[in-house]
Amino acid sequence: MDTIYKGKAFKFGDDISTDHIAPGRLFHLRTNLPELAKHVLEDADPEFAKKVQKGDFVVAGNNFGLGSSREHAPTIIKMAGVSAVLAKSFARIFYRNAINVGLPVLICDTDKICDGDRLEVDLAGGTIRDLTNGITLTFSPLPDAMIRILNDGGLVAHIEKNGGFNID
Repeated sequence: MDTIYKGKAFKFGDDISTDHIAPGRLFHLRTNLPELAKHVLEDADPEFAKKVQKGDFVVAGNNFGLGSSREHAPTIIKMAGVSAVLAKSFARIFYRNAINVGLPVLICDTDKICDGDRLEVDLAGGTIRDLTNGITLTFSPLPDAMIRILNDGGLVAHIEKNGGFNID
């Protein structure tokens, strides 16, 4: 089971909305998610989609993903190569949608993580090692069932793979 991810932190502030993530003006791209993913988070950081690499992390403050319940928002974050989103808190619908599409979302204190820091995140162990500044942060480890769903690629993929919802 994959539980350890390594990558660079891209730091954002509080109240990053689904409009920041998937701009409403690009709603016409909702049927072309690879194209929409080229614009992920551009209203919060116009260069993000060009800079992010597979395995990197989105790190934010409070209330990440507020706004509309667009499933596109966590989907294009995942498509951009982000391995997990770390934030102090998440909008409830964004959190559920992220798990459903296979994007780990972790609630933790992100104040000590800086933009550009190299991180190692252990989903099962509940630790974030900031390899840049040497600190270790903690969060509630994800249950095995949730890790299985994430490793299967999300809830739909998990159900298809297992012929139903199987967390045993």
